[in-house]
Amino acid sequence: MFIVKIEGLVKKHRATFYEVIKIRDFNTVKNKNKNHLRLSIKNILIPILCLLSGLMFQSCYSSTAVKGTPVKELAPSKEDMANKSLQRKKERESLARMRRVTENKVFREIDGVSEYRIGPLDVLEISSRVGDKVTTTTVTVNTRGKVSYSFIDNLQVAGLIPSQFDDMLTKRLSNYIKKPRIDVLVKEFNSKSALLMGELASLRANFLGKGASGKINLQGKTTLMDLIVLAGGYTVDADIKKVKLIRAGKTYIINLYDIIEKGDEILNVIIDDGDVVDIPELPEYGERVYVMGEVSYQGIYPLEDAQDLLAAISLAGSFTRLAKEENTLIVRAHEPGKEPLVMMANLDALLTQADLSQNIRLEDGDLVYVPRMLIGDINDWIANMLPLLDILLYPAQFEYQYSLRKYLHFDRRHNNIDPYRR
Repeated sequence: MFIVKIEGLVKKHRATFYEVIKIRDFNTVKNKNKNHLRLSIKNILIPILCLLSGLMFQSCYSSTAVKGTPVKELAPSKEDMANKSLQRKKERESLARMRRVTENKVFREIDGVSEYRIGPLDVLEISSRVGDKVTTTTVTVNTRGKVSYSFIDNLQVAGLIPSQFDDMLTKRLSNYIKKPRIDVLVKEFNSKSALLMGELASLRANFLGKGASGKINLQGKTTLMDLIVLAGGYTVDADIKKVKLIRAGKTYIINLYDIIEKGDEILNVIIDDGDVVDIPELPEYGERVYVMGEVSYQGIYPLEDAQDLLAAISLAGSFTRLAKEENTLIVRAHEPGKEPLVMMANLDALLTQADLSQNIRLEDGDLVYVPRMLIGDINDWIANMLPLLDILLYPAQFEYQYSLRKYLHFDRRHNNIDPYRR
């Protein structure tokens, strides 16, 4: 009897029991699915967050700027520096020899006195004395360097100085005249000359009708400064630090400023026949460098004040907090048709490690560019995207800002009336 009741009770509540089991199974599965989903999301988010963190960390150090050649690799070797020093020394020795000459095509020194060398087309004045009577004759040296005088024809005088010609003529005339007394002077100097070009007062005064030729006839021992004075001096636009002297196909750069202000007489060379002197014009804007990129004050700075990288960055007010100073670029001016030289200096090593090899010396026309970190580009991207995000996320604010204003008249629902207008 008791067993029958139990079986009846079981049959009665079987359905309910199965339903409970089903509900428990469903909740268990549901919870398992939730946990599985949470694990899946967690497994996905953690790598993504790690990747984003790495990218953000890397962006603080990376840069979108091009990479240049490190200045240490471009630094001249000891051998190159020694060769350049030797070359400068040789050039100075050459100028010193040109300064110390005692004779050249123009003059010759005898007993410390310099005399002009006679040449073709020079005009000579020959004086003959007999008692108190003086007879003066003017002769012109022909293109072959010869003259004829009195009883003597075709005397070769080219290359002689007046005193030598005087002795020769006296000796030759002694065959015809007893104890001749002869004096020889050069009246016109036409055989020796030098050319001057550029910023010279005599050449630049041409528009006033006072212009002179760039050819200066030499009358004896003449220094570079003497020659410039004969041409009226240089103009205010002359670049006297880069005067060119061209002799026998070789060019020498002479700094007149060192001669004038420092008294460096070695540079004041003796001019020879056929020399060319060119005084260039100062650049219109002067020598300068450009500082751009992540610095406080971008701009153009005179090379005189920014002779090296550190001086240029200092003039620009140092770099900003977004600057990637390890990748500072120096772009050097180049010749047409050739690629520019792009150098890379590490300003951080210069400032924190005193690596003076990074403090490269600048030249006229150099561009110094301090790039920024990648995070700076990301910041700019976010700043540019903010207006679009405002439209998408806050349309009401955008509508009020740009549609409900009286001066736009876009909103017809409000009859172009701005409820917030005062």
